[in-house]
Amino acid sequence: MHTTLNKQNPLEWGMKQVLPERGPKMRCIDFLVVGSGISGLSFALRAADLGSVVVLSKNKLQESNSSLAQGGVAAVLGPDDDYKNHVEDTLRVGEGLSDKRKVELLVGRGPEQITWLQDLGVDFDKIGGVYDLGKEGGHTRRRVVHVGDETGHAIQNVLIDRVKEHSNIELRENVFAIALLMDNGFCKGVRALELEENALVDIRAQNTVIATGGVGQLYAKTSNSSVVTGDGIALAWWAGAEVVDMEFVQFHPTVFNSGSKPYFLVSETVRGEGGVLRNVEGAPFMAGLHPLKDLAPRDVVSRAMVDEQRKGQVFLDISHREDEFLRRRFPAIYRKCSDFGYPMNEGPIPVSPAAHYLCGGIKVNEYGETCIPGLLAFGECACTGIHGANRLASNSLLECLVFTDLASKNLKVKSHRDQASSFLKQIEEVEVSGVDVLRNHLQDLMWDFVGITRNVVNLEQVLYEIRALEKKAEELSTHGLNLYLLELQNMIIVAKLITKAALIRKESRGTHFLADFPERNDANWLKHVEFRGQEMRLVDHLN
Repeated sequence: MHTTLNKQNPLEWGMKQVLPERGPKMRCIDFLVVGSGISGLSFALRAADLGSVVVLSKNKLQESNSSLAQGGVAAVLGPDDDYKNHVEDTLRVGEGLSDKRKVELLVGRGPEQITWLQDLGVDFDKIGGVYDLGKEGGHTRRRVVHVGDETGHAIQNVLIDRVKEHSNIELRENVFAIALLMDNGFCKGVRALELEENALVDIRAQNTVIATGGVGQLYAKTSNSSVVTGDGIALAWWAGAEVVDMEFVQFHPTVFNSGSKPYFLVSETVRGEGGVLRNVEGAPFMAGLHPLKDLAPRDVVSRAMVDEQRKGQVFLDISHREDEFLRRRFPAIYRKCSDFGYPMNEGPIPVSPAAHYLCGGIKVNEYGETCIPGLLAFGECACTGIHGANRLASNSLLECLVFTDLASKNLKVKSHRDQASSFLKQIEEVEVSGVDVLRNHLQDLMWDFVGITRNVVNLEQVLYEIRALEKKAEELSTHGLNLYLLELQNMIIVAKLITKAALIRKESRGTHFLADFPERNDANWLKHVEFRGQEMRLVDHLN
């Protein structure tokens, strides 16, 4: 099959965006933030001292992937830890593709971000006044600060409270950004769907920030929130931003899986506190596969689990720890497992890998700036170069904090003053049933063939299947607009980016395992796959 990119046919990439005409004039805001997770809210809070901020949330403010983060925030705070160790751990797990300068920025600014969160009101766990540091996969030291096993939820709630208190920040829930407003190569805001009114609205801004999270819902099994459909990456790609490293989708090894949904994350810190992965016969299987055993990097553990699952169910066993400890350290996980009939103190928990985190995304510099003036990106939808081919556990929340902080110190607000246009236009809603069928088929394709293990023939077939799905989705779009149809459009675009990048990279590295080329190839592939519109190129460095 012909797998090179078609520069002439945009329909190979995506459907036509629906862009109604502009409306009346009104005041232009300084910062428009699309996304209400930890990266979006931390940026909003920091930028609000410089100008007016509007935050758009596709759902309720609490409905973000950040709120599901269990492990914590990695930072050099322990007596046996240092800056060099954290940098080395991050670079090692990134398998040669991490940007060392950005990693050094990340690690060096970690402790001050923990102080910032504490000052805002986040109450990290301590024992005797000292941080109770957790240890996760890929780390050689205990360095993960946490709030029980619901760290993301705790940070998210504090940020929401602080943002609501700030007079310069306006929060708008149930608003879905569907396109970036471009003017002579500059980003000037977004076109959005007001979900409660089912109406289109333009919101213009000097600076537009994408903080929409990752791509987990592209996969049939995921630890991610239902709102995580790759929206921001698709928006940026449509507008001509550079998108990079999309083949590197990280799968978390331990998501609760008793054979039916729902799936929920079982934190890596369970293994950090002594949890052992066992096969269907009850035997531990990681000891002979990696020096870090059950705390090996996530790609290593996930592939080992897939091999074991061919024989039967895989389990995570921490029943040898005291019941009181488990209830205190993992209150939410303990409760959920018990609700499904698997108390952590009584025996092994059934687990499976699931799509968890995108290491690539919208290409940005250390200030979150994209190649499009006026457009910034932060968090999982952005690619700073930190993670390379695989992310070190608990570096993600740290990345959100460090780079929004750096950006806030680099921001400049011009005196206005472009005028903004804002209008409402009622639109017709389309039936959802057909969208669900297409979405489920896409998720199955991505899980089965663009997941933990890939091969060239399957990837080529997936591209063919996605194009067929795209045509069916286009037929539905002629009847009107709907949140689920717009999400599907974004999912199709991002699925193509992931699949094409996976086909292009003829080696195995980190989270990308290509069975036809099972070895890492530094001679030819210390490079990044980068897309800009229908163009593709290989780049040696992300700077």
